[in-house]
Amino acid sequence: QVQLMESGGGLVQAGGSLTLSCTVSGNVFSVDKLGWLRQGPGTRRELVALVTRSGTAEYADSVKERVTISRDNSKTMSLQMTNLKPEDTAVYLCYARITTRKTPDPGFVSRDYWGQGTQVTVSS
Repeated sequence: QVQLMESGGGLVQAGGSLTLSCTVSGNVFSVDKLGWLRQGPGTRRELVALVTRSGTAEYADSVKERVTISRDNSKTMSLQMTNLKPEDTAVYLCYARITTRKTPDPGFVSRDYWGQGTQVTVSS
């Protein structure tokens, strides 16, 4: 069974830094995309950053100069956040697009997976 395990959230003062990590476990054929979305109080879920299997990254405009996403290996990804602001306060969810083998039939299936979420709180 595929699972996403997140770590690294917490409480930090404005201007501080945090690194979030996400690890994929289970029997996967490939991890095609890894990323983070966030949902703050009373706000819609939004993409923070995404990295493909080839290493191509994209960022939300609101974090572009302050965030770096990287794949440590095929199943682990990190999000380094600097100069955090109170408006960055949110639950951050790890996202992955994963391909697995179909069983017992031959072939593959790709679908989206989500972590449980980790709270990031930035105090002013």
